[in-house]
Amino acid sequence: MADAEKFLMVFTGGGSGGHVYPLIAVAEALEGRLKAMQAPYEFFYMGPQDRYARLLAEKGIAVHPMMTGKLRRYLSFQNILDIPKFAIGFVQAFWKLYILMPDAVFSKGGAGAFGVVVAAWFYRIPVFIHESDAEPGLNNLLSSRFSTGIFVSFARAARYFNPAITKVIGSPLRTELTGPRTTKELAKENLGFDPVKPLALIMGGSQGSTRINEFILSNLPTLISRTQVLHQTGQENFADVEKLSRAALLDAGTGNRYEAVPYLTDGMAMAMTAADFVISRSGSSVFELAAFGLPAILIPLAESANGHQLIDAEEFAKTGAAIVIEEDNLLPGIFFGQLDRILSEGGLRERMSAASSRFFIPGAADAIAGDVIAVVAARE
Repeated sequence: MADAEKFLMVFTGGGSGGHVYPLIAVAEALEGRLKAMQAPYEFFYMGPQDRYARLLAEKGIAVHPMMTGKLRRYLSFQNILDIPKFAIGFVQAFWKLYILMPDAVFSKGGAGAFGVVVAAWFYRIPVFIHESDAEPGLNNLLSSRFSTGIFVSFARAARYFNPAITKVIGSPLRTELTGPRTTKELAKENLGFDPVKPLALIMGGSQGSTRINEFILSNLPTLISRTQVLHQTGQENFADVEKLSRAALLDAGTGNRYEAVPYLTDGMAMAMTAADFVISRSGSSVFELAAFGLPAILIPLAESANGHQLIDAEEFAKTGAAIVIEEDNLLPGIFFGQLDRILSEGGLRERMSAASSRFFIPGAADAIAGDVIAVVAARE
């Protein structure tokens, strides 16, 4: 290993929680293995300087900010504006990797990742990538040509990559989501809810969803007449949702049946343990739901890149774990019809929960960490 036997690792990819949280999961798994080996190590992150980068810094990963652009498959004026950003980002990637010269690079795709992958390939540094979605993004499709190892969450995605170096492993989850849990009843009590009544967890992705928030607020009295609600609104939407929800429930006399929170980070495990079902966007987050055996009503983002949210949702729903409502069909009659089925149709919620649990593939982060360490050790 480089730097007097110290293991040096660079993580890249960013722009959303879906990119950064798996990086944290793999870093945790690598840290555990290296500590067990009594091997010194140092971790770095190369990507955009945003709130997700701060999460990595809090985990002890040194952040090297980069200028980033977005790879798009469609015509957009932003493609022209991003050309200088890509050029600067490539120069930064080559320069920073030359200085760090790590043992390996792990990429989740997303903002800035492709330049780091190409620079690593140029320096003959092993590159490992992970694709979270059933339909791969352009960044990872390009990065795969420069990769030593490729990991995918969905079996469907494997057909897009070199089968000789591709493994279907599921999605890397943080230790917070895979560790010991309390009971559902205690989790509800800890969050201030009735431990007996059903609890819906509503999420709109790492940044929240304005459309889902608006639909929930428009139908809030009807919703809480059926179930308790923990609503993750997104940081930017929280103040408005909290104010409007208070107004909507002013005369409802519902007590503690509804709570809005801006974001669930460290509290995600408690929220998912407490929940009986989830109303959510889609994407790689379905593996988090599966880790907790949660049934779901999924509302994919219509404008998601390459339609990946709908495809991911359909893959999850095919198992019987979820019901998919496309945004054009997000109407009170359709939504509450499906919700009532989950709440009242004999055995349906239990069957969906069992299907969700079967969908989960444990040990993804550790599988990546093991392959990275094995490849680096074989090169010495």
